[in-house]
Amino acid sequence: MIVDREGFARLSEQGRSDLLAWLMHHECPVTPEVDDLVVAGFDWCRRNRVHVSSDKATVRLVRSARSEFAAALLARTADALAPSTMNALDACLDASAGSVGFSDLKSDGGAATLGDIVATADRLAFVRSLGLPHHLFARLNQGWVERIARRVAGETSWEMSRHESARRHGMMAIWLMSREARMTDHLVDLSLEVIHRMTARARREVEKRFVREIERVHGKDRLLADIATAAIADPDGRVCDVIYPVADRDKLEKIITEYRSRGGFRRQLRTVMRRSWSHHYRPMLHRLLEVLKFRSNNIAWHPVLDALEWIADMRRRNKRVVPAADAPLDAIPPGWRDSVIDGHGKVNVISFELCILTRLRESIRAREIWIEGADRYRNPTEDLPQDFAEKRDHYYQVLKLPRDAAAFAGEIRAELERELRELDTTFPDNDRVRLRLSPDVRISVTPFGPVPEPAGLLALKTEIGHRWPMTSLLDVLKETALDTGFLRHFRTSASREVLDQEVRDRRLLLCLYGLGTNAGLKRVAGGTSEVSYDELLHIRHRYIHPGALRAAAMDTANATLRVRDPSVWGDAGTACASDSVKFAAWDRNLITEWHVRYGGRGVMIYWHVDRNATCIYSQLKRCSSSEVASMIEGVLRHCTDMDIQRQYVDTHGQSAIGFAFCRLLGFELAPRLKGISRKKLAPPRAGMWDELPNIAPLLATPINWLEIERQYDEMIKYALPCVMAQPTLNRSCAALRGPR
Repeated sequence: MIVDREGFARLSEQGRSDLLAWLMHHECPVTPEVDDLVVAGFDWCRRNRVHVSSDKATVRLVRSARSEFAAALLARTADALAPSTMNALDACLDASAGSVGFSDLKSDGGAATLGDIVATADRLAFVRSLGLPHHLFARLNQGWVERIARRVAGETSWEMSRHESARRHGMMAIWLMSREARMTDHLVDLSLEVIHRMTARARREVEKRFVREIERVHGKDRLLADIATAAIADPDGRVCDVIYPVADRDKLEKIITEYRSRGGFRRQLRTVMRRSWSHHYRPMLHRLLEVLKFRSNNIAWHPVLDALEWIADMRRRNKRVVPAADAPLDAIPPGWRDSVIDGHGKVNVISFELCILTRLRESIRAREIWIEGADRYRNPTEDLPQDFAEKRDHYYQVLKLPRDAAAFAGEIRAELERELRELDTTFPDNDRVRLRLSPDVRISVTPFGPVPEPAGLLALKTEIGHRWPMTSLLDVLKETALDTGFLRHFRTSASREVLDQEVRDRRLLLCLYGLGTNAGLKRVAGGTSEVSYDELLHIRHRYIHPGALRAAAMDTANATLRVRDPSVWGDAGTACASDSVKFAAWDRNLITEWHVRYGGRGVMIYWHVDRNATCIYSQLKRCSSSEVASMIEGVLRHCTDMDIQRQYVDTHGQSAIGFAFCRLLGFELAPRLKGISRKKLAPPRAGMWDELPNIAPLLATPINWLEIERQYDEMIKYALPCVMAQPTLNRSCAALRGPR
């Protein structure tokens, strides 16, 4: 036989034991995926000149090795737990555990309310009081963590209590260690949202009050207009000759007295915020300072950290008013001093707390202040390559950028000068772009007309309607699954699988249909007699997770790109466009926000589509968050076969930082600028106004190339996490949301 002739031996019992031991000690710690372990097993057999009788035998060996490794991992984790920790883990499985029960620990809380903040803080404090073995968790492969966490999250407290003691404690410990960072992020999100809503509500209330005051005082707006008209007509005249004939001294004194009694806008705003804070939200601060540890790498923000410690001390001492000399006034900005310090030199502790919280929200959003134990709000330096100084040349090669900063700046400088000269030369002959010189110099661009409809498009739509007049969306989903095989990405989180593949795939399709159409699993189960709601819920908990959904979407997008006939659809190209769409959502969704431009509450879905409208990436974002980070994430994380070299966006998808990072990451940003008439062009050097006469009115201050060269190394350091193996750009790219 070929096997004997090539010198391969049959796999013996000793060889089987050696292979199992090798997989457990060398490959299972790296990945829990069966396919990767099978490949590693075949490599071991080839190196040791051993032949396995069939692929199924290798898969059985791999599953045995993975099962034994998982059992050893859970037993090792359980052995590291204290007896009190085990008792606490068993107690939280009891239905009477209260806010730290198993079902509550699995939930992400609700809306940004005081009760939800206190409940989330209690759960986080409970998890941290367990003394979990984080030293084991730090060395654990993330794939195993996600697999175990998925299994625990998909089980009920009764199902968890049925496991053997060591297995149950190990699974719950690993799951809670993974949940701790998410709980911390959720608590910070709730706190920031409360501060934002408190400020927004106070602003709306004060604005309504000002409007009512203007409407109530008859003739005040007309009086102010008459005073302004008189002052403009005779700017050199005396007040008694120009202003008093319009409004006498008594009337002006009454206006001043009324304003001072009412206070200015900012003073009223802080008064309303203080009332809301002191009467309702203030108890949350004590819990936040107990469970959250704030840190900062920027010495400029250390006064805020000192102020938080001082607030905690005042809380313990039950102080409401203290002398200004005893308070850390360095953390108070000038605009807040009148609200915090009274006329007697006393500091109001409640106003001080409110001031520090507003500053804390700004600094956390800018990642100037970070939180220990968090994930999205962790130390921003952890996102940067720690070995950048030793591997600087390698990282520059990863980004395909020159090591010399002067060479990098010189290349851009020459390109910019060449493009400006070409624009100056072609500007007079371009009938769609012109300059308007009054009242200010502005660019005027004539919009393009609509593109004519392609010939034969109506006939194509008609033929599709005749062939598939009433095609069910479920049928389309089933055919897509058969053609692409994307159901292979949905694997159970349990240790074994007993469902028949055909039954499992049918239930998977029904689950995906119910979730994707928002019909729900109960309605889908009610529409067929072959499956129950509990069976679909089992599939939902065991098989469906974000990673599998994204992999399935990637397979569908790649299959769409491959099946296109270039003679009909044209080349796939290297350009992509992206924009966001608002979807209405309930208020209890934490990321639900009021959209200023579209109106109403909801969330935003940010889409990336190619030239032929195939979606290659989608993501969820807040209404108020920047679209720049979402745009770059889609370009780098779409995982399809498409090579994006140019990205089209609208005005909200671009910024100065966005242009810089797109250049460093190797693709071109092509935005549609809404306010293009107010834009200016930065020349590469001084003295180009005479060399570019046609566009000279549009030129602004020259670019500071020395500053770019000085910061070149830092820009590379902050751009690297965007292309390195990180879960999401929104978390890893510290520069787009990071320290200023």
